[in-house]
Amino acid sequence: MVTYNIPSLVMWRDLTPYPGRLVQPSASSPHVLIIGAGVTGLVTAWVLLDKGYKVTIVSKDWANFTPSNRLTAQIAGALWEYPPAVCGAHTDRISLSNSKRWCMTAYHAWDAIASVPELSRASGVKMMPSDFFFPEPVENDPAQFSKMAEIISSGVKGFRQDPRLMEQRKVNPSYGAVDAYELMAPIIDTDQSMMWLMSLVHGKGAATVTETITGDLLDQEEVLRARFGADAIVNATGLAGTEIAGDPSCYPIRGALIRVINDGKDFPKVEAALTITADAVHDSNEIVFLVPRNDNILLIGGIAQPNESSLDLTLDSPIVKRMRERCEAFLPCLKNARVDPTYPLAQGLRPFRQRNVRVERELRCIPGTSRPSRIVHSYGQGGAGWSLSFGCAGDVADLLEDAMRDSVPTAMELDHSYSDGNESHTTTSSFISINMKIHD
Repeated sequence: MVTYNIPSLVMWRDLTPYPGRLVQPSASSPHVLIIGAGVTGLVTAWVLLDKGYKVTIVSKDWANFTPSNRLTAQIAGALWEYPPAVCGAHTDRISLSNSKRWCMTAYHAWDAIASVPELSRASGVKMMPSDFFFPEPVENDPAQFSKMAEIISSGVKGFRQDPRLMEQRKVNPSYGAVDAYELMAPIIDTDQSMMWLMSLVHGKGAATVTETITGDLLDQEEVLRARFGADAIVNATGLAGTEIAGDPSCYPIRGALIRVINDGKDFPKVEAALTITADAVHDSNEIVFLVPRNDNILLIGGIAQPNESSLDLTLDSPIVKRMRERCEAFLPCLKNARVDPTYPLAQGLRPFRQRNVRVERELRCIPGTSRPSRIVHSYGQGGAGWSLSFGCAGDVADLLEDAMRDSVPTAMELDHSYSDGNESHTTTSSFISINMKIHD
């Protein structure tokens, strides 16, 4: 049994969601160069700034409101989930055990933000009911029962297991769900939150540079550090890890979500996230995932297509049509839903890797020397960047301290405090089991 542990980062103690820093930098404070400005990069910058670091963020793109050019972090469903999440099963025990710890650190951080009305409005973060539905009693599925037990003991708010949730949420009784549970979870308006995070790190003193960095970061580490006056580098580049980290195991999983008007006029307003396991829809790459984005938009989806890197889907694409039909079959009132005329379809590439999330120091030495690198990696979060954000950032901060002591780096290890030794790499009842033969 996994037991609840104190988060590695605590809001108000280690972080402040206001522009002022918790720790002011001095002339001798270390300077960290962060490459990447998605949620992973920005939250990492926030954590380091509040620890008194000087921070420069380099990115080729920044959060924006252009439908065709939004960042992956903006397109994400951004529903907090306990691992393994709906849009990707963990296939590596080390990653899964650490992700459980990371997600709980993030849960409490987002909850703290949502608990202050002015911050909730500014950041686009709310705590809302999140309901999960199952095609058989949870107790009959060992993997799901184990996960539910972990969730109960994790420290989440508002947990209840109750099959009556299907009637309360007006789920189609013939769809296949027979059991359900609910918890309170952070639900994030990603457009608003990314703009808020950008403003926050600027207010704390981060410098930003628009630039595309290509090639293996290790080969140019010393040049980049000298050019930016940096003591260390954080790689938060997502899918670019293939090139930046020399990691051929990175791959995209294409996702898409239809945006419909959720103002209560066309159907009763949906005020909870609703998800059903892949078993009930009989296709592990096509799921039911309904998430309120903000007061007026509901996201309905979704899909997960490994190694599909084109972003050419439309509302008329067969897989998108099936996605909508599936959601309407699950929640019949959605047949009356109107799509958002200004931004009807969100699509993007989730940054996965074969061994899942990588938060560790660069293990190779600086070329031509026996000196350890001062690069710290944080990528491969897949569809869970928001859910893992603060947890990953806390580990990055610890790893940076080790790197700047020039200690010998070690590979990621199993987090035994969040591992009972019985994790399955894949199960038929995971929320979504990516066919691993595609990646082997």
